[in-house]
Amino acid sequence: MIALGERTLGRGAPCLIVAELGTSHGGEAGRARELVDAAVEAGADCIKSQLVYADEILHPLSGEVDLPTGRIALYEHFKALERPLAFYAELKAYTESRGAMFLCSPFGLRSARELRSLGMIALKIASPELNHFPLLQEVSSYGIPLLLSSGVSTLADIERALSMTGRNGVVLLHCITAYPAPETQYNLGVLASLRAVFGIEVGLSDHSLDPVLVPVLAVLGGACVVEKHFTLSREGKGLDDPIALEPSAFRTMVERIREAEKELSQGALQADRTASWSRLEQDYGAGRLRAAQGTGIKELAPAEQANYTRTNRSIHAVAAIRKGARIGPTDVAVLRTEKVLRPGLGPEYLHLVIGAQARRAIPAGEGVQWADCIAF
Repeated sequence: MIALGERTLGRGAPCLIVAELGTSHGGEAGRARELVDAAVEAGADCIKSQLVYADEILHPLSGEVDLPTGRIALYEHFKALERPLAFYAELKAYTESRGAMFLCSPFGLRSARELRSLGMIALKIASPELNHFPLLQEVSSYGIPLLLSSGVSTLADIERALSMTGRNGVVLLHCITAYPAPETQYNLGVLASLRAVFGIEVGLSDHSLDPVLVPVLAVLGGACVVEKHFTLSREGKGLDDPIALEPSAFRTMVERIREAEKELSQGALQADRTASWSRLEQDYGAGRLRAAQGTGIKELAPAEQANYTRTNRSIHAVAAIRKGARIGPTDVAVLRTEKVLRPGLGPEYLHLVIGAQARRAIPAGEGVQWADCIAF
């Protein structure tokens, strides 16, 4: 069991339902409060935000992505979302005044330290930061619970992350890093596998479109946390708005989760013998249900395989590095690669890259590879 303020997470305790606001508020305090109000009224226990500094996340040359609202430059989008710490302090205070828990994701050391100064009772680490080892080492020193998303990761990746954070006070959230994530690829049987392998509490960070199938199956499988993106409208301009739940759909999810929990609390020994399971079979079909359950073996889902090494972190050149130059600590950063740049070495090699001599010119933004700093 994990203490989260006055709340307890774990078997037998109510599932913590998290409304992830993401970038849906657009950096506007009034819209953020409106989102909090709508999420609380829809049944969310916890409101989650993201403390964004663009330079902690990606390089200015990271390229563009297509959204239903048009094509946007990623770096500029994150840069436009930067707000002073007071914005998050006010959002936290307002969320707590509405009786909900406030959770937030840092993306680097600066944002982590600023969140610590706000007296956070827990932090959420997003899937792309599961291999951001400097960040994991930092937040693990705070002595507060951590929710770690594990999208686009292998068992080895998760094990490395847990070696940085320890396992006490950690909830591992199963996730698929695809937008949207296909329900039938979610492999929710892996929740039991992850709990058995690592001996920690597990939950779900869900990017699928449906409000019921994946969240309810996860709770029947032992998830103590369910996180789902929340928006006032899927036509909004937030990066994740197209796959987020609107208030009515979020409320439906909450109601179905609570029904499943009630059945489990009344002594249902097998998830597939509950009324909730039968209702899912009726609504979605037994074949789709079994597909969503999957094999229980932790592996990359087909929908996220192309994201491996691109949405997670690697070592990139901050500015162009000339051939023969000694690589200093400010010359490189641990960033997401995204679409157009080449991936670099994993963050675990940062100590080898810093101090090495560049064996060839490294263009600004590109990932630093072995051939860039070691003569073969």
